[in-house]
Amino acid sequence: MDNEHSLNWLRELLETAKAEGTDEAKRNTVASVPTSLIESLLHDSVSTGSSNELELLGKGIAASPGAAAGVLCFSSDAVMDATDRGEKAVLVCNETTPADEIGMRMAEGIVTARGGMASHAAVVARGWGIPAVVGLTDLEISSESMTIGGILLENGADISLDGATGEVFAGKVQLLKSSEEMDEVETLLKWADEIRSDQIKIRTNADTGEDADRALSFGAEGIGLCRTEHMFMGDRLPLIQGFILSEEKSDEEIKSLEALMLAQREDLSEVIDAMAPYPVTIRLLDAPLHEFLDTENSEEWAEHNPMLGTRGVRLAILREQLYRMQSKAIVGALEDVRKSGKQPKADIMVPLVSDVKELNLVRSWIEQEVSSLEPELRPSIGTMIETPRSAITAEEIAGGADFFSFGTNDLTQLVFGFSRDDIESRVISMYLDKDILPSNPFEKLDQQGVGHMIEHAIANGRKTDPTLEIGVCGEHGGDPESIAFFFNAGVDYVSCSPFRVPIARLAAAQAVLSSAD
Repeated sequence: MDNEHSLNWLRELLETAKAEGTDEAKRNTVASVPTSLIESLLHDSVSTGSSNELELLGKGIAASPGAAAGVLCFSSDAVMDATDRGEKAVLVCNETTPADEIGMRMAEGIVTARGGMASHAAVVARGWGIPAVVGLTDLEISSESMTIGGILLENGADISLDGATGEVFAGKVQLLKSSEEMDEVETLLKWADEIRSDQIKIRTNADTGEDADRALSFGAEGIGLCRTEHMFMGDRLPLIQGFILSEEKSDEEIKSLEALMLAQREDLSEVIDAMAPYPVTIRLLDAPLHEFLDTENSEEWAEHNPMLGTRGVRLAILREQLYRMQSKAIVGALEDVRKSGKQPKADIMVPLVSDVKELNLVRSWIEQEVSSLEPELRPSIGTMIETPRSAITAEEIAGGADFFSFGTNDLTQLVFGFSRDDIESRVISMYLDKDILPSNPFEKLDQQGVGHMIEHAIANGRKTDPTLEIGVCGEHGGDPESIAFFFNAGVDYVSCSPFRVPIARLAAAQAVLSSAD
């Protein structure tokens, strides 16, 4: 069903319920609308028959919904150049890093040879509502051309992608634009909110004021994950590099920290201001070192497996001033927003904790830095539950945490022993074909394994603190089936990309209705 027919069907359904005029009619309507329909109305799609006229280059992982067409660009800089010429551009590369994000934001769509649902390209694209296909394993890329399936395309050639199916085409597909009239969707979601709002909240993952504003327009009730590492890219990258590579207590370290603190304060002020009075959960720095450093030229910091190396709380314990600097920036941002007349709320989340002693040590530093704030402004201090050990020892970790938030991307990776950047395109596709797995565990929560660990952590965390706030901030927070599981497990909120907020609102209401049956 195309967008026009979908909208007409929804309109008729709503009119029937309104005519009946009962709460039961509203509930039945909310229960009967597929979440996929809402997703299709929010994104451009490929016109029926248009793709049949083009040559199919290949099929990868459908990482971010929507369709796009534009000229082929092999770097972030090339995307920016094409955009400056007034052309629509599609970024095609082996994989993306935070250094590519300026060009990624300007691209109509993104295609990568490597990666999966939890890779950098996939997560960033979903957050910005950019169509993306990742894990196109047969793709070979040079500086000026690409080859796939025996077909050669050069820089500047026309290319298209369908982020809902994972298909990539040579040439430009005809796009069906997303619906502009969304009154019907808003009515449906208002009814959904009436059903679920006092039982489970919907927050968003957002790192800028612009993303926060967009999420609010989609009905978000706060930010469940603000990734601070995204604020250190671009022209600020030398500052974080200078800090990491400097000697402790050196003039260079002090200078780098001061500059980083001012930049962080400015960015966080923007995000907190946009979301006030809703809460903003700020995750302290958690990026593998290879995203910041050319480790080949920084042998001291070179690691064989950066995703499991010196990141998150581990880097902070090595370099205490890092999280102290970020805490000072949060204090300054809260004070800035309060001066503007708003009622800001921010919480601080410590990433990659495996032992309560890690959390308690870092918490002591944070508490020292935020002590100057008025009591009503002081952030709660919690942790991500994203390592198996933190889930297993949740009873102890809850003694040092005001809240838990499950980072399901990393937790899935570590429970399975899968590399989330490498495993999906080959192994998981084969596992699905052979019925070893029922679904991609980075797309739909593995309830039997990862889900069991989450349930264990919630139950044991609340043994220590029955009022412990619990959220989910991995991308599973936007998947309808996973949301149903989280609701039944007892989470207080789920957080997802801005463009998935409407889907989460509907899915959460449907989970509430199902649990009442």
